[in-house]
Amino acid sequence: MRTIHFFKDIDGTVPFQEWLVRLAARNPKAHKKCIAYLNHLRAEGHRLGRPIAAMLRDGVYELRPSYQGVHYRILYGFVGKEVVVVSHGITKERRVPPHEIDKAAARLAMYQRDPKKHAYPEAKFNG
Repeated sequence: MRTIHFFKDIDGTVPFQEWLVRLAARNPKAHKKCIAYLNHLRAEGHRLGRPIAAMLRDGVYELRPSYQGVHYRILYGFVGKEVVVVSHGITKERRVPPHEIDKAAARLAMYQRDPKKHAYPEAKFNG
């Protein structure tokens, strides 16, 4: 069992959690599927592979839930035994755009430099 943290920006916002809350309001079934994938990540960590997860680049991985033809992408990385969810996206394409991977890698680097400043603890995550 791994600990999952959500990246917290300098201004205190938690972009992934905000997206997750909006998704729950718009599409509860897709939200439920994303939560199931996060729980799978918590349990399996690095052992996850396709079709559930994939390595992108620069230490950034993606969870790959889909619901009714919409591909939801949850970008994360590992810092020690912790999982850090740094970004999200919805795409009709099969690939995450390079600028999204760049943003996720930058957030992961910020987290690695100062985890206390950029960690939104799992204990506050209620799915």
